[in-house]
Amino acid sequence: MPRLSFSPNSKPDCSPVWLICILLCLSGVHTHETVSVMANQVSGLHQFTWTSAEPLECTSLSVKIRSRDGQTTSEWSNTEILQGNDIPSNEKFQIYPIDKTVPVGSNTTFCCIVEEGKVFDTILYNGAVINTTRLSRRSYASTVVNQGPSQSSGFNIICYNSQKELAGTVLFVGYPPLPTDFVCETHDLTSVVCQWNDTRNTLYGKRGTRYSLNNRYCSRQRKQCILSQWEGNFTLVAVNPLGHYSLTDSAKLSHRVRPVAPTIQNSVVQAWNATVQWQWEYSTYNNWALVCQAELTCHGSKTTHTFSGVGLHSVFLSDLYPDEDYSVKIRCGAQENFWKWGNWSEPYDFKTRTYAPDAPDVWVWMNKDYTGQVIWKPLTRRQSHGQITGYEVTLLIENGQHTDIFSPDTTAAPVNLTQIAASSSGSMIIATVVAKNTDWLSQPTSVVIPLRSTDVEPQAVPRAVFVDGGFPLFWQSDANTTFGYVVEWNDAFCTQNCPVEWIKVAAGNTNVTVESANFQQGVRYNFSLYSCSSEAPELLQRWQGYMHELVPSSSVLLSTSQQGSDVLLTWGEIPLVNHRGFLLGYNIYNSTGSDLKLLADWLILEILVSLGITAVFLAIVTLVCYKKRECIIHIVEKPEWDSSKEALVVIPEEDEDEDEQGMGDEPVDTDEPTSLRYYNQVVDDRPIRPRFPDSSASSASSLDSGRTDVTYTGIQTSGSSFVFQLDPQGSSEGHQPHADLPVSCGGGGGGYQPQMQNRALSDDMGLDSPKPFEPQAASSGGYKPQSSWHLDSPVEARESGDLAPCLGSPTSVASTQFLLPDGDEHTEEKRQVPSAAANWFTSLLSSTKP
Repeated sequence: MPRLSFSPNSKPDCSPVWLICILLCLSGVHTHETVSVMANQVSGLHQFTWTSAEPLECTSLSVKIRSRDGQTTSEWSNTEILQGNDIPSNEKFQIYPIDKTVPVGSNTTFCCIVEEGKVFDTILYNGAVINTTRLSRRSYASTVVNQGPSQSSGFNIICYNSQKELAGTVLFVGYPPLPTDFVCETHDLTSVVCQWNDTRNTLYGKRGTRYSLNNRYCSRQRKQCILSQWEGNFTLVAVNPLGHYSLTDSAKLSHRVRPVAPTIQNSVVQAWNATVQWQWEYSTYNNWALVCQAELTCHGSKTTHTFSGVGLHSVFLSDLYPDEDYSVKIRCGAQENFWKWGNWSEPYDFKTRTYAPDAPDVWVWMNKDYTGQVIWKPLTRRQSHGQITGYEVTLLIENGQHTDIFSPDTTAAPVNLTQIAASSSGSMIIATVVAKNTDWLSQPTSVVIPLRSTDVEPQAVPRAVFVDGGFPLFWQSDANTTFGYVVEWNDAFCTQNCPVEWIKVAAGNTNVTVESANFQQGVRYNFSLYSCSSEAPELLQRWQGYMHELVPSSSVLLSTSQQGSDVLLTWGEIPLVNHRGFLLGYNIYNSTGSDLKLLADWLILEILVSLGITAVFLAIVTLVCYKKRECIIHIVEKPEWDSSKEALVVIPEEDEDEDEQGMGDEPVDTDEPTSLRYYNQVVDDRPIRPRFPDSSASSASSLDSGRTDVTYTGIQTSGSSFVFQLDPQGSSEGHQPHADLPVSCGGGGGGYQPQMQNRALSDDMGLDSPKPFEPQAASSGGYKPQSSWHLDSPVEARESGDLAPCLGSPTSVASTQFLLPDGDEHTEEKRQVPSAAANWFTSLLSSTKP
């Protein structure tokens, strides 16, 4: 900006400090500003510099000053006028300031002076219209605030008049210099090279930053400066129109050595190694301890070798592969006081020589018809050590050998054991495979082929599960294995000359994870484990598995046949190759037209419903019995009893009294276990009287050998025996034993036939009632006890005046008929039912075994 400087004509006497009041008149606006100005000690003059916010060219400026000392003020000086460029004598179209440079974030005012007689229109800042203020008759001003950095060509400011004539200027907005990363080093152990960065430089051309190193000019473009001698201390100064900045660096020469890139000259190449040689630009490196790196690239893979020595000129590269293309580049640094790695040399290409191929991996696959093939894995480029030209397969038999040559893309040779066995008496043959490249033969690989099949199918084939990209397999160690194991796998449904993959496992291992890029979903694979020894491979174990099971690829052929009210469904097997997974069973659905319902679900529902109904029924029965427990208490004679005395007691009929009221004159022993006596009566030709209450005769002579007592544990009755009531409509002479149930007992020669009527049990349980026995002719002479006790419910018991039927009717082991008799004449005895019945019923309700 233009500046105003004011100097008084003489030095005042009143004070060494003059207070000057300056009146600045700009565009008719009066501004008073008071400043304190010190006198120059040499010239005695007072000087004050004022900078205008608007360019001084925009319009005329008048100024006058006066001094003040305390309360004393001088008169105003004469008015000094600074003429602007908008005076009538200057008629041209103008804009100010002209090509100014300002820092980022500043505010800048522009003014446009239109031509005499023309009308002002607009001012554009970087293509955008900005607001303007009129300063005078021809002058107009605009201010832009907080300006951002400009591009290299700056911001264009254009003023238009009403006739679209224009005047323009350029504004450059940038930063003062701020260099960074200033560092100095040496390449030749003599001179110095200093470098730096200046990331925020936005001013270019003649306004760009200028650099100097130790007061010597440096290139602005490369941000680099070179001095012929190492000076130890270095100062960088950066200057541009907005300011200046300086940086320093200092170090010893030996601590800042960065070698230049070497130049590789030649190499000596072998099959497995190579020696690379290079030269240095400076002879001073010959006596300098260096550490170097060689970066080796082969098919995109990079490896780095590090080595050191004094004045290095070559490197020996080992562990290379034959017949491979390599590229190498070298860089070095100081071995002592290492500073930085030098630049990489240009890449140098070479190719290693060929060598003998690796021995091929060989296996054998035999078909069921004693034909097969010797198979081998194709050699990779790293295994070939040169271009493979073919394979030699030799079959060694007892009386000689036979060799065939196969092309490089062949991986199998056919074998016919039937033909070989006809011409050989040996028990096995040996197949040998050799790979050939342009210059070499590989070592031979052999496999033993037996003349008889040893592929015995295991009884049970376990499943192999695909986990994390492979099939993990485990097995027991085999003592006969000397050369390790082979795990072979192939499509389980392939039978003839199958594509086979295999891996070899060391003898000490008992597990392996089988991985292959050829595994497919829905394909069943056979995995076979063979032991390897000097004899033929022996199958040890086999697995089957799927990489991923899929739904079967074909459906079953379903057919139906009507069988009464039932429908019989039949279907055929799905072909194994279409399983695509392990079949777990078949689901049968019932189609309702809109959806399918699984019949297994209905079956489960029926089972659950049946179980529920049974549970409810048992609960109801238990509840009813619990409600009727008073019925049991009425028939208990003694609540306590000794369960240890339960036994099957035989009571002879002679001990019973004729009236069946007791046994002689002794009282009833209720502590003894009570037996329900059931008598097997001998059926003979003699008439036997039935035992009525008024009977006085006994049949002891015919009962001693035929009596059967059935003890029902937990049910205790009175000491007297129960008797059977005969059918009121029959007599002892009118019964005959049943012909289907002959039982021979003693020497009577007659047949025994118990006859019961279990109508009540049949009615309650819903079972088919057995046909009651009909009276037979009296000439049969056989005895048949008959029970007519049909009561089996509390209702019937109350109608008959009896309480015993509340417990239900126990039956014998071989019959479902009731064993307890019925009759009014025994009412008193039935009231003396032992207390064991209560215990038995309590055990029943508590679900414990009596």
